[in-house]
This record gives sequence, structure tokens and C-alpha cells, in this order.
Amino acid sequence: MSQPAPAPQTRFSDDGFWWWDGASWKPAVSPDRLWRWNGQTWVPAQAVAGPAAPAGRGGAGFAVLITAAAFLGVLVVVSILVTIILLTMGNQIANVFSNVVAALGS
Repeated sequence: MSQPAPAPQTRFSDDGFWWWDGASWKPAVSPDRLWRWNGQTWVPAQAVAGPAAPAGRGGAGFAVLITAAAFLGVLVVVSILVTIILLTMGNQIANVFSNVVAALGS
């Protein structure tokens, strides 16, 4: 008595986008990604849930926040430097301006 041959096992690639037909790799997902090969027929593709992004991390909002924080940081550093320069060299700068005014007035 002979036993019926077992159904061929469909082998998918590790990423799930290809399947082996015994001779070559065939796409397991349609070009528009709306259909998926299940080993016997094409079925509607379901969204594969990837790893969830941590809340508040990533995206355009986070990039805008980082950009604004960097801009404010640079603004604070420049303000501190200008204040220090004006406090230490204020009299010399006043002399320069008075010399310019005197030169333009003559």
C-alpha cells in the first residue's frame, strides 16, 4: 500500500518577500503590496505590525523641537559672549564710535 505524497512545503525567505517554487525564488508580495502569496493562492495582504516607535521619539515634530532647541542654545551662547565683550571692552568700543562720529562730523 502506498501513501499519498505529502503536500509540498512552501519555503519563504527570511524577510517574507520571496518564496521558493523548487527552481527559483518568486515574489511573495505583489508589486503594489496589496496581495500576498500564501503558498497556494494570492490573498489580500494584511499590514504587518512592526516594532512600535517610542512615544515622542521620531517624526517631524521631534525634528522641529530639536532644531528650535539648538537655535535657542546658540542664541543664549552668543548673548553671553556679547555681554562679556561689552562689559570688558565697553570703553574702547565707545571710543571707536566717538572717533567715527567726530570723523564724519568734520
